[in-house]
Amino acid sequence: MTKRHYRWIAVAVVLLLIAFGVMRALSARRAQQEAVAAAGTPKVQSVVELAATDVVKATTREIAQGLPISGSLKAVNSAVVKARAAGELQGLTVREGDVVKAGQVIARVDATEYNSRVAQAAQQADAAKAQIDIAQRQVDNNKALVDQGFISKTALDTSLNNLAAAQATHKAALAAVDLAKKALDDTVLRAPIAGVVAQRLMQPGERVAVDAKVIEIVDLSRLELEATLSAADSVGVRVGQDAQLQIEGSSRPVQAKVVRINPSAQAGSRSVLAYLSITDATGLRQGLFAQGTLGTGSASALAVPLSAVRTDKPSPYVQVVENERVAHKPVETGARGEADKELVVAVKGLAPGAVVIKGSLGPLREGSAVKFTKPPAP
Repeated sequence: MTKRHYRWIAVAVVLLLIAFGVMRALSARRAQQEAVAAAGTPKVQSVVELAATDVVKATTREIAQGLPISGSLKAVNSAVVKARAAGELQGLTVREGDVVKAGQVIARVDATEYNSRVAQAAQQADAAKAQIDIAQRQVDNNKALVDQGFISKTALDTSLNNLAAAQATHKAALAAVDLAKKALDDTVLRAPIAGVVAQRLMQPGERVAVDAKVIEIVDLSRLELEATLSAADSVGVRVGQDAQLQIEGSSRPVQAKVVRINPSAQAGSRSVLAYLSITDATGLRQGLFAQGTLGTGSASALAVPLSAVRTDKPSPYVQVVENERVAHKPVETGARGEADKELVVAVKGLAPGAVVIKGSLGPLREGSAVKFTKPPAP
């Protein structure tokens, strides 16, 4: 590269530096002009417009304290019908959702073999009965012969023993008849409780073994909630306490009552199971998830809606209206519960009657002016 080229490159660099300096100076001057213009323009005060329904007064309220609970609904009475005899399953017609009555015949196991066993046991009992008759006649004959002195008493004792053995054999045969009849009766499967079929685990024509599950029946007239409580929460729970539940898929609240508390904690988790009876189980199903609040007591305190307490600062606070401006008041929260069907929390640090802004409005800048809208004309 020649000296001439180096000279042109140096000239270009100098020109770029001069252009950069000029642009920087113009930018600084423009920023200074904007700052002066902004300083000369008066600031517009922001105004927050609120409706009467956007605020609530902090008042002393009766707080119904409660314990949050959840769990699945479970039928108090349920049964699994099992096969008590092995064989081919016949006559199973009920399916999931069918209503059955207590004692209703659900299905049968092929009884051909069991009928034969009953007949065999009955014939063996008849044969044993015939042996008793033979032994009895022998005893009668030997008694007559002993009385006449033709035979010794030892022969009579032997015949008496034979008679006793024949009688014992007959009793054993009668017991075998009862066992055979019991096995025959076991071929008929009946519903032990009234309810609704929840599962059908076998199909007609299948060969079932002893204790094989055939159907499951649940009684939906009585449902209960099995709630898991921590060790600390279980201390305040008592039999008879009421709870209000919200069932999955149902819009109506359901009332429940504690009827039993497990006396032992669960191994590992150390939790305690409490069982709540559902007052009205109409339309509910086993296995539905339920959650709600168990009433454990009440307290009277200065309270605000729980949603009004904000936690986006290091300490909780509420937004209040003071002197027609927004103010942030730090509070100390206490007991939580329901008051007039609203979730509230007891607070310290507010004066009674303070106008609290509801939490649905979100965070507002502290010091903003507040203007209330006029109510609509009737």
